[in-house]
Amino acid sequence: MQIISGTVRGLSRLAGTPELSKQARQRLKWMDYCRQHGGNARLTCRHFDISPQTFYRWKRRYDPTNLKSLEDRSHRPKHLRQPTWTPELAQAVLKLREQYPRWGKDKLVVLLRQQSWQVSTSMVGRILKRLKERGVLREPLSRGLSVAKRHYLRPYAVRKPKDYLVAQPGDLVQVDTLDVRPLPGVVFKHFTARDVVSRWDVLEAHRSATAGSAAHFLDTLEQRLPFTLKALQVDGGSEFQAQFEVECQRRDILLFILPPRSPKLNGHVERAHRTHTEEFYEVVDLPLEVQALNQALQDWENTYNTIRPHQALGYLTPRQYLLQCQQRKEEVSPII
Repeated sequence: MQIISGTVRGLSRLAGTPELSKQARQRLKWMDYCRQHGGNARLTCRHFDISPQTFYRWKRRYDPTNLKSLEDRSHRPKHLRQPTWTPELAQAVLKLREQYPRWGKDKLVVLLRQQSWQVSTSMVGRILKRLKERGVLREPLSRGLSVAKRHYLRPYAVRKPKDYLVAQPGDLVQVDTLDVRPLPGVVFKHFTARDVVSRWDVLEAHRSATAGSAAHFLDTLEQRLPFTLKALQVDGGSEFQAQFEVECQRRDILLFILPPRSPKLNGHVERAHRTHTEEFYEVVDLPLEVQALNQALQDWENTYNTIRPHQALGYLTPRQYLLQCQQRKEEVSPII
């Protein structure tokens, strides 16, 4: 075989090695230029504007019979961190995540520790990642659920006084509604009430959002709240007028109405809507009857209030938080 010297040799090799990466082709040009100029490394470095350290490193690696030697080497560590968890722990994480598909590592680790597992939050995160990579854990598909908030104008508004103190559970409960559309032509009116101190939620679905259904929701609130309801805060929806306001007055419940276009003032219950949409409506096969849906909602409400750790409460459940409040109150109460 005839070997052609000079520039043509380098060009022929470049043309004959299409599998080389762009970076490797550039390094091959360095080596050919250096050889063509009598092995002058400094001249090569100045010509290509590279450092001598870089050139000499690649020159040591360069094998003329194997142009792949100019490719980048893998930076993968020789010794990879191996899983230290047991199959039983991985199965426990998988079971909890399948039961609560929208809960992350911070919440799941609380439940695992309640089951006597000695595990860190980061390890739970690594287990979840490994389960996803293996295809064992699959995220629930979005159902394309249409969840829209209804907006109404009110002819008047009674705002919460600036000096009204919210310090104890029941001092202020925010209430709001959602339109839930699981199927075309099927609409549920979802009521959510959230106590801003303890994050205790009460949920109920109706076929329509009227003042009558909102007044019925007051009965549900008084039955399920584990503390005395002192004040409600609602937006400008028509369902919170007429009969609803009459019932609030009859029950001596303070009623605060938000000013127009200010949903941020009801931020606690607005955030609750997102949680219930993501963790309940998007992952549960929804019944199409109101009674069955309310039974499923009540089961989820119990999970939310007694099992789900809340970051805002230091990863306590609302029930645990209320118990702590009661204990602190008993400790500071004077002995008569």
